[in-house]
Amino acid sequence: MHIRRLTPQDASPFRALRLSALQEEPTAFGSSHEEEVVFPPETTAARLAVHPDQGAFGAFEGDRLIGIVTLRREDKRKLRHKGMIYGLYVAPEARGKGVGRGLLVQALALAGSVPDLLQVSLSVNAGNMAAIALYESLGFQTFGREPAALRIDGVLHDELHMFWRPAH
Repeated sequence: MHIRRLTPQDASPFRALRLSALQEEPTAFGSSHEEEVVFPPETTAARLAVHPDQGAFGAFEGDRLIGIVTLRREDKRKLRHKGMIYGLYVAPEARGKGVGRGLLVQALALAGSVPDLLQVSLSVNAGNMAAIALYESLGFQTFGREPAALRIDGVLHDELHMFWRPAH
């Protein structure tokens, strides 16, 4: 397995894996397959534009993309000290092999390299104990719980809100 920054040239495999993620794990994402399947290819390519302070990472087994994560930085002046991890997903057959940890380590290394990026947050389904344990093992701390954050097929799901601070 190798992990690298994704670029607009990775849009096709990124889109395929992201759409699979939205179908297979609907309770893990705020977006839905129905919403994203209609996005034009240019939207996906734009998401993968390389910036010095944010970006997407992919884990590959050979040439096959098996995991993704994105670090996004807030745009507004008063919020630019914050970033957010979102869209972490590992294909089912690649789970339990450290792929998610590797992706997060790379995303957090990028966050830590940006001097004025002081905090990274994420949201996680409160029932996803494996993800919560992974985030905690990397230093994320819970700062809140949002009841009924997601409604999927009539079922309400709580989310935990977590943050991490780089050592700068």
